[in-house]
Amino acid sequence: MNRENYQRRLEQILAALPDHDRRLFLHSCCAPCSSYCLEYLRQYFSITVFYYNPNLSVPEEYRHRLAEQERLIGVLNGQGEGNPISFREGSYDPDVFFTAVKGLEDCPEGGERCAVCYELRLREAARLAKEGGFDFFTTTLSISPLKDAQKLNEIGGRLAEEYGVPYLYSDFKKKGGYQRSLELSCRYGLYRQNYCGCVFSLRDRQESLRPER
Repeated sequence: MNRENYQRRLEQILAALPDHDRRLFLHSCCAPCSSYCLEYLRQYFSITVFYYNPNLSVPEEYRHRLAEQERLIGVLNGQGEGNPISFREGSYDPDVFFTAVKGLEDCPEGGERCAVCYELRLREAARLAKEGGFDFFTTTLSISPLKDAQKLNEIGGRLAEEYGVPYLYSDFKKKGGYQRSLELSCRYGLYRQNYCGCVFSLRDRQESLRPER
């Protein structure tokens, strides 16, 4: 299967943007993943970061990532560079996630369960982007080397048609994006978690770290 170059598609979209003010609704999973995306995209958009992650079923982890996201936005806005960044927290109900992935608990990381989780979060982003009259919506998720950019963009494109809001196709890990997120995380002292977020990814992570007997 030929996989589309979504970084090239993003660059084509950005090059064709009109001169007037453009508003982007950016779903974010965490501050580290959003760091490079915000640095890059605020040159082109006024951004609202949408923190919506019901997959984070451990409340302390949810709140820690939330606090870091808000802190990063405050730091970036304080630098006075690029367009302003706003923030919106989504509703937090882990039962929404558990209901969505019921029966998929034992799927491997990156499989069908993750695709359902992608759509859960992107659907809410698309709905609110339409409600708020945004020009585009997208997600930071593609910056992770562990996330399937092809699947993310397929879901985003389908939801764009359903809700009537353009999806900003992207693969933020490309062109050194992931490496830049590591550098920015270090610069700002951001908390970097060692698992995606759900209890199933935490389980798999703990299994991978368990010494062989």
